[in-house]
Formats: sequence, C-alpha cells, structure tokens
Amino acid sequence: MLSSGARWLSMAPGLQGSRHTMATVISGKKASRLVSERLKEEVGKMRSQFSGFRPRLVVLQVGDRDDSNLYISTKLKAAAEIGIEATHVRLPSTATQDEVLQSIVSVNQNPSVHGLIVQLPLDSVRPVSTELITDSVCPEKDVDGLSCVNAGKLSRGNLSDCFIPCTPNGCMELIRQTGVSVLGKHAVVIGRSRIVGAPMRDLLLWSHATVTSCHSRTADLPAQVGRADILVVGAGRAEMVRGEWLKDGAVVIDCGINHVPDRTTASGKRVVGDVHYASANQRAGFITPVPGGVGPMTVAMLMQNTVHSARRFLLSSSQK
Repeated sequence: MLSSGARWLSMAPGLQGSRHTMATVISGKKASRLVSERLKEEVGKMRSQFSGFRPRLVVLQVGDRDDSNLYISTKLKAAAEIGIEATHVRLPSTATQDEVLQSIVSVNQNPSVHGLIVQLPLDSVRPVSTELITDSVCPEKDVDGLSCVNAGKLSRGNLSDCFIPCTPNGCMELIRQTGVSVLGKHAVVIGRSRIVGAPMRDLLLWSHATVTSCHSRTADLPAQVGRADILVVGAGRAEMVRGEWLKDGAVVIDCGINHVPDRTTASGKRVVGDVHYASANQRAGFITPVPGGVGPMTVAMLMQNTVHSARRFLLSSSQK
C-alpha cells in the first residue's frame, strides 16, 4: 500500500532534536490497484449471479479539450479493467445548454445506466451553467458526487446516503493507508472548491478531526499550515506550500496538478503539485507524490461509486 522505496526513520532514543529525514511516500498507484482488484472481483460476482449483469457508466463531454480527452481515456481504461461498461458521449462545443440538459435527462431516465459524470470544465462556446448542469444529474446516478443533493447530504454528515466526490474520497483512503487516525487530529484544508476543498473539509469534520479551512483570503497561511497534523492542499497554485511551513511528521495530501516550465524535458514542462515536494519531503511524515498520488485514487473512487450504484440498483430491483 505504501511505496516500497519510501523510508521512515524513527527518532533515536535520547536524541531530542533528531527526526526522520525523508517522508514515507503514499503511493496512489498501489492503493488504486488494490481498490480496482476488489471491484473487479465484486463485478465478477454480479455477472455470475445476475445473468451477465454489468455496471454501466456514461461520461458526458462537451467540446474536445485535450486534457479532458486524456482524463476520459484513463477513466474508460479503468472501467474496462474492472468490468464496468463505460460509454463516452461527446457533444460539440457548439451545444446549447438545453442540448446538454437533454442529454443528461436521457441518461437519467435510462434504467440500464447506473452512473453519469459530466467531464469538467465544459468546453462550450455558448453560455452554459456548470452548476445547473451538474445539479441536473440524477442524485442516484451522480457518481461524481457534485449535485447539490449529494453535497447537502455530505455537509450534514449523511455519508452513508450520498455519493462522496471522488478526489476527497480518494484522499481519505490515502490517509487511511498511513495508519494515522483522523480522530482528534487538527486537519488543515487549503482550497474551498466544491469539487475538492469543501467536501474534503466535510469528510474530515465528520471523521472527527478539528478542521481549519483556508483559502485565498486566509491571513498568515504558513502559521495555519504549521498547526496541521493532516494537510490537504487543493489550491491550484504550483508549489505554493513550502516544506518549512509544515509541522514535523505531518500527513501531506497534495491534490494539485500544475504544469511548470522545464527545459530538461521533451515537452518543455513538467507536472508538479501545490506542495513544494523537495522541501516538504524532508519534514512531513507521509506525503503523496505528483503525479502518482491523488490522481489514480480519484479514478478508483469513481469506479467504486459506480459499482456501489449498480449494487444499489440490484438491491432495489430484487425488492420489487
């Protein structure tokens, strides 16, 4: 579950100033493989017990952004490996808001589809409300967990009765992999987006952490970070959190995906997170890499939500 190459150097007896020199790396790739293997086994049981039944997922895309195409191909591949039937529906960038809504309604009304996600951001040349679109997804099929219904249930602590957004859910799984209990810890979340920051705050709170929610208006951010036993960063700013800000031994979960110039690479750029990894790695107890940390877990949690939705459909059908 944790990277075999990572090291955790314990404090030597009697050396008050001594501590570990390198954080343990939390491998999202390894953790996601474990989730995928479990889901593949569960889908196999569904197919054998219910005459070839398969969970079905629809990915709705508006436009043709290169980054969205890459993310969608990753999701389709993950679904195929597990045994989920995933369909990619692409609307042109000229699609109107009504046309997008009609596509969503069509999937909502299709009983053979168990999960629907709308790939964001919407790449439309016409005015389309992202909030209206995501809220139009049937809550029972909202495997991205972005509708107001699921968000409301999460904010009220009804975790067993809603779909939890995939990235925060993946973050919680990675924290569990460390063996560090969230209960009673001081957690700091940087970012308040409804995709990552806000649901992450809610998840940590209902897992009995004391949570500080930070954002662009937060005063003295380094001081807030320095109090964190658990730090989750989803600010969208490359390497903004410095290692010297961290509390010794903190669990650091980096949700950032940023491209920065790098002349040493063929593309002329490289991917970094919101945390300055080189310095944070020297101070944190556990840390997620970028790439290879939160990203794979986001996809794994999407698959988990889809399988959960299909399981709920089968249970409901059997009771009719």
